[in-house]
Amino acid sequence: MALLRATAAKDMRAFRLLYEATSSHLLGVLLRILRHRDRAEDALQDCYLRIWNKADSYAEERGHPLAWMMTIARYRALDLVRAHREHSSADEDVLPMDLDWADASNAPDNQAETDEHMHRLNDCLIELSDEQRKAVMLAYYEGYTHPELAEHMGSPLGTVKSWVRRGLQRLRECLEP
Repeated sequence: MALLRATAAKDMRAFRLLYEATSSHLLGVLLRILRHRDRAEDALQDCYLRIWNKADSYAEERGHPLAWMMTIARYRALDLVRAHREHSSADEDVLPMDLDWADASNAPDNQAETDEHMHRLNDCLIELSDEQRKAVMLAYYEGYTHPELAEHMGSPLGTVKSWVRRGLQRLRECLEP
């Protein structure tokens, strides 16, 4: 928290320490989505530029700083996936992400908290139906739109929307303290 506040005040030392403490987490998110190290590393630079420029917009009441930064990384990666998909052939099939969400990184701050959260999230995902889990994973980690999900899963659009909506609702309920 303190490092992000100092970064918002344009403290370069704090920004460097923030990068050292969190970059492995963000790179893990980017690698899971982009699946190419060079693309993930480029995206990581974009993320930290955005963090530097937008650190003052972080609101403590909206969540943990790492979660805010991981959201920035996720959206950057999804933008890149969508841009790549628009330029790829229609034949290319994107496989769903596996359920091993544990991050292999070992950033010193809040690692136990992150591990516990990931374990709880995994437990909650297992409780979803196969269709809900697949729809949520493809939408969240692969950036699929509802029409793309419907086509990929071979199901009607309304059904896919319901799977995503109900799956996210069940995840929220499961993760509530």
